[in-house]
Amino acid sequence: MSDEPKAQEDEAAKVADKPAEEQVSEPEKAAEPVAADKPAESAAKVEDDAEEFSITGSLPEPRIRTLGILAGGVLALDVLTKVVSVAFLEGADPIKLFGGVLYLTFVRNPGAAFGLGEGMTWVLALIALGVAGFIFWISRNLRSEKWAVGLGLVLGGAVGNLADRIFREPGPMRGHVVDFLSLFDPYGRVWPVFNVADMAIIGGGVTIIVLALLQHDYDGTVHRDAPALVESDGLQESK
Repeated sequence: MSDEPKAQEDEAAKVADKPAEEQVSEPEKAAEPVAADKPAESAAKVEDDAEEFSITGSLPEPRIRTLGILAGGVLALDVLTKVVSVAFLEGADPIKLFGGVLYLTFVRNPGAAFGLGEGMTWVLALIALGVAGFIFWISRNLRSEKWAVGLGLVLGGAVGNLADRIFREPGPMRGHVVDFLSLFDPYGRVWPVFNVADMAIIGGGVTIIVLALLQHDYDGTVHRDAPALVESDGLQESK
C-alpha cells in the first residue's frame, strides 16, 4: 500500500514540472527576435561611422604649397626679365618680334595701366600690400587647387610690381615699375606697355572670376542648388 501513494506523488511531480519547462522554453523563443535585431543595430553603427568619416575626412589638404611655388616662380621670372630689360633695353631702340605683334621696349611706369594714377604711386603700393596680405590670410583655408593657381598668379604679380615701387627710383613707395612688352606698337599706343607681373595678375584674376561664376569656393566647396528646393519649386510651378 505504501508504494501506491509514492507512485502517485511521482506522477503529480512530473505533471507539475511540465508547465515549468514550457515557461522556460517560451522566453528562449521570445529572445530570437532580439537576436535578429543585432544586424540592424550594427548596420546603423556602420552608417554613423561612415557619416562621421565623411565629415572629418573629406576635406582636402591645404594648397599652400601650390600657392607658394607658383607665386615664387612668377616673382622670380618677373625680377629676372626686369633686370635683363634694364641691362639691354633701356636707351635702345624697340625690338620687333612676330611681324610686329610684339615689341620689346622699355618704359618706367609711375602709375597703373593706361597711364592711370601716375601721381599716386604710394597708393598703388598700399593696394598691392593689401592684396598680398589678404591672400596670405585666406591661405589657411585654401583647399582648392584651381583657386591656389589663380591666387598664386595674383600674389606673384602683386609682389613683383610692389618690389619695383619699394626698391626702384625715385624712392621707397614711389618707385617706377619697369615695363618692356608692347602689343602691335613699339610705344604702347595700341595697348599699354606691360611686364610679366601684369600678365600674371590678369591671368590670375580671370581664373578667380571664372571659379566664382562656377560657384567654386577657395576652401574646396562647390555650391549647388539643393534637391529639396528644386523639387519644391517644381511643385509650386505645377500648381
